[in-house]
Amino acid sequence: MGKSLFQKVWDSHTVGTLADGRTQLFIGTHLIHEVTSPQAFGMLRDLGLKVKFPSRTFATVDHIVPTINQDAPQDPLAAEMMQALQKNCDDFGVTYFDLRSGKQGIVHVVGPEQGITQPGTTIACGDSHTATHGAFGAIAFGIGTTQVRDVLATQTMALEPLKVRRIEVTGDLRPGVYAKDVILHIIRLLGAKGGIGYAYEYAGDVFDRMSMEERMTVCNMSIEGGARCGYVNPDAKTIAYLQGRPYVDMSDFDATAARWLSFASDADAHYDDIVRISAADIEPTVTWGISPDHGVSINQTIPDPAKAATEIEKQSIEEALAYMKLQPGTPIKGVKIDVAFLGSCTNGRLSDFREAAKYLKGHKVAAGVHAIAVPGSQIVAVQCEKEGLDQIFRDAGFEWRAAGCSMCLAMNPDKLVGDQLCASSSNRNFKGRQGSSTGRTVLMSPVMVVAAAIKGHVADAREVFDMPA
Repeated sequence: MGKSLFQKVWDSHTVGTLADGRTQLFIGTHLIHEVTSPQAFGMLRDLGLKVKFPSRTFATVDHIVPTINQDAPQDPLAAEMMQALQKNCDDFGVTYFDLRSGKQGIVHVVGPEQGITQPGTTIACGDSHTATHGAFGAIAFGIGTTQVRDVLATQTMALEPLKVRRIEVTGDLRPGVYAKDVILHIIRLLGAKGGIGYAYEYAGDVFDRMSMEERMTVCNMSIEGGARCGYVNPDAKTIAYLQGRPYVDMSDFDATAARWLSFASDADAHYDDIVRISAADIEPTVTWGISPDHGVSINQTIPDPAKAATEIEKQSIEEALAYMKLQPGTPIKGVKIDVAFLGSCTNGRLSDFREAAKYLKGHKVAAGVHAIAVPGSQIVAVQCEKEGLDQIFRDAGFEWRAAGCSMCLAMNPDKLVGDQLCASSSNRNFKGRQGSSTGRTVLMSPVMVVAAAIKGHVADAREVFDMPA
């Protein structure tokens, strides 16, 4: 019997098996940022340890960095975190993409665009959305601060073995249905806890046709479905994307590409579970509640707790409706928004801004809507500006910001105020996620975000932009 990519990568990076059954796994690439690394470096200093392989660790600043007035004096805590990251990288010999580098950005955008993210590798980062890098056929884990310390000190970490679920999506996606809708549909179907104990392998012709950036969107939100990681098998698109990137060894690229492709799952690989989904069943999807699996198609209504199958489900719906201030049984379409946010490690890449700008051009943001567009990296920002995409957003009434995590988690000045409702291209709609303890988030694709911004309420982009059926 053949092996899945997950098993191949796991086996090739296994150092040993611990007494408690966990695997000690070698981590090929370690990505760090300013929020979860200071304490880890502090622990290294306390123990008198060095970074084991500095050349395998890469740093950037993203979570707390402001997206406007970056040269102005910053919040003291933010300034302290950034200064600590600079000092730690200098002291321990770690490559740092800072604000002056022209390469700074969200860690999960920077890794791929620099070619640091590569197939057949293990990647760890102190950030839950590290699964993004699985789009390249890597096994990528989000880790906590103590594990950041372990990887810095030993280049290994201890993990329990995972099961593998293959999720096949086949057929043709309808116009107006994007990668974000695909992953929201999967999470809605399998649940926010459905992937616990699993790695997700995304397969089928829908993923075969996706661009690398679309695959990153899907893998990014694997964690929202409870999975430890998610990946797509490497193929010709993967090779083409990586060829010539700064951190890709081009000395014998044909051999490198062949090695990368060898990690793809075998045709007779074993899976612990297989889920099959028809692309025709996927509509533009938005969330209505406080969990990523609180999703509905744009033409559906907000759930009614009276129709819940279990008491637990009933209580979950009631809690979400109370927080979101929505009425059961009413259409999600038409719910008023206050803020529109386009960005994040989920949908802050060049293709996201291109697609959104294509439909936004010639339109205006509705009165009373605060709309912001935040590129995922300095490189994305420059590319957008070269193509004039920034001007399209500005002309429509969006604020065009500098690169950073921004309003996705609001550990920076970009925050909701009071109970504002945000149409967001980000990845989490938890209570208080976007900076206000009463702020409300509705997740959707970038094109749906600009449709909502134009109309002033949650809207069907297919209707707003007269898309072909």
